[in-house]
Amino acid sequence: MGKRSKKKEQAEVAASYASGGKAVKKKKKPVRETIEAIIIALVLALVIRAFGVQAFKIPSSSMEDTLLIGDHILVSKFAYGIQVPRPAMIKIKGLSIPFFETQLRPIWGSVKRGDVIVFRFPGDREKDYIKRVIGISGDKVEVKDTKIFINGKPWEDKVGVFKGSQGGRAEMADNFGPYTVPEGKVFVMGDNRDRSFDSRFWGPVSINEIKGKAFIIYFSWNNNGGGVRLGRIGSGIK
Repeated sequence: MGKRSKKKEQAEVAASYASGGKAVKKKKKPVRETIEAIIIALVLALVIRAFGVQAFKIPSSSMEDTLLIGDHILVSKFAYGIQVPRPAMIKIKGLSIPFFETQLRPIWGSVKRGDVIVFRFPGDREKDYIKRVIGISGDKVEVKDTKIFINGKPWEDKVGVFKGSQGGRAEMADNFGPYTVPEGKVFVMGDNRDRSFDSRFWGPVSINEIKGKAFIIYFSWNNNGGGVRLGRIGSGIK
């Protein structure tokens, strides 16, 4: 036992001298390093997605011609304030899993008329909608023969388009209100006025349910065989 201990001690001393007097550290195995790198990358991606910037894809024509089907956009989560986490259940492939969701606390910014926002749909909070803010808290919103009025004055509508009704919605929404937007909420509409299911039908959006402000198109794909829409890549959303 004594000889073995001496040999072990001599080997450690020799290794210490060979390393400049520093303790010799075992190298991590490549597999372990790879797993650690993947876990760190996933955690960072989740944090950025939840509190920084999130990507979305446009699935419908409700925001034409501002946003087209197949546009891929980025949404700033901190445009109005911070996203505060809270416990929640999320569904993954039909299974409910404990996780967290965020609620907006508008600390350093305020939602403005004309902003394009992504939010949780009040009728189904697991769905995300994108619309344009038309009225803010306290505004009286009215639609007369497709013309928008805010607090009794015509609203300069530079983006609204009319492409015909789907399911009789246009006739119902051509005349709306007057409606006063409650405190802590905003009134939203799609730019494609005839084909947008929006606040005219299901009411206002709580500011706390806003996920962020859309600010850029980073990719666009024409699903009707047109391929990549190069002219839309990098376009700001106004």
